[in-house]
Amino acid sequence: MSEALVTLGEEIKAALPGAVTDIVVAFDEITVLAEAAEIVRVLKTLYDDQRFRFVNFTDIAGADYPQREKRFEVVYHLLSPRHNRRIRVKVQADEATPVPSVIEVFPAANWYEREAYDFYGILFSNHPDLRRILTDYGFEGYPLRKDFPLTGFVEVRYDDEQKRVVYEPVKLNQEFRNFDFLSPWEGTEYVLPGDEKAKTA
Repeated sequence: MSEALVTLGEEIKAALPGAVTDIVVAFDEITVLAEAAEIVRVLKTLYDDQRFRFVNFTDIAGADYPQREKRFEVVYHLLSPRHNRRIRVKVQADEATPVPSVIEVFPAANWYEREAYDFYGILFSNHPDLRRILTDYGFEGYPLRKDFPLTGFVEVRYDDEQKRVVYEPVKLNQEFRNFDFLSPWEGTEYVLPGDEKAKTA
């Protein structure tokens, strides 16, 4: 199977010069690394070309790598029922530069792009309705970014006296805890109750 995928990768790279930067075949799966500005052309070719015919759009996923200059990966998953193959296409994006919307090729990408915007803040140019889709109105931040605090910024509750939903700052009732939003791998500068012996050792 891997040899067939390597051949497929070579055909895709030859069909899309300048748009595809690399092809990775691992664990009997093929991944196409592409330039973000060329994503519409890449997906259109994968859809139209009879050698590929990736006509089924499965989903779009986001990933956040804050240490990179382009911190986001936008990952497109496609299926070719004719050739019984799956493919993954990845592009990189930063916080300010929009990725072209692929709705003209796959209209089903509409809500997936909105979800990537809602959870990561990834921008998509030429999207007809780029607004939040799963978080509430007035939500602050992007909850799937690695730097988003686990507690969030506000909490929501229904106030029976006001007969409406109320947004309030997060209240943490565990007074003994100090939420400094450090990564758990960094460790704390203070001693947690019960850790006195561990810290002194």
